[in-house]
Amino acid sequence: MSGHSKWATIKRKKGKLDAQRGRTFTKLIKEITVAAREGGGDTEANPRLRTAIASAKAANMPADNIKRGIKKGTGELPGTTYEEAHYEGYGPGGVAILVQVLTDNKNRTVAEVRHIFTKANGSLGEAGCVGWMFDKKGYITVDLEKAGEDELMEWAIDAGAADFIADGGIYEIYTEYADLEKVRLALEAKEVELVTAELTQIPQTTIKIEGKQAEQMIRLFETLEDHDDVQKVYANFDIDESVLEKLSE
Repeated sequence: MSGHSKWATIKRKKGKLDAQRGRTFTKLIKEITVAAREGGGDTEANPRLRTAIASAKAANMPADNIKRGIKKGTGELPGTTYEEAHYEGYGPGGVAILVQVLTDNKNRTVAEVRHIFTKANGSLGEAGCVGWMFDKKGYITVDLEKAGEDELMEWAIDAGAADFIADGGIYEIYTEYADLEKVRLALEAKEVELVTAELTQIPQTTIKIEGKQAEQMIRLFETLEDHDDVQKVYANFDIDESVLEKLSE
């Protein structure tokens, strides 16, 4: 399991994600709105919207919130116009970091993201400086108590999953970029309750860091995640799980 996945798992186990649910809903609504604006409100013809709605449902977002987000995107309701942007940079120890944002003011957001990097002993780089180190994949998670391992693995692989891992209190299912929706629908047809169903960026290699660099990296990662305009943060750090547990206390 990559470093950022381990960190997400540990935070989930400690209940910190529930405390951030309001912020999570805001970010999911942004994604739904942009997906509907760019591809229309018909989920059958808009894969990005289908994925966004699946992520919202996995986070237990109320159906009315989802509907309002779609209508804001299609122009049926007034709403803020968001632009997509991607930033790349380096964290402590040379860790590669990708940041995906949805913002109504790119100048403000890039200045704030650069400040966050600098404050944590990192640096914002040029477009393309680290993006080549990551592969786009589909990512699905299921709580261990919600399904049997052998059965879930068989269903996932039969549906086209590329990898299956049981670790950290969850099952992690990885798919090729184009196969996420197919695998998600197959598991839902088996009445499997999904925690996560989203597109992600998986690092090709990882960088081992510890001590002060590990602390700085986790601080940087969390501060980026907490920024209102940041949708996703990906990184190729590798930190021992015992250290991650300690840093999450």
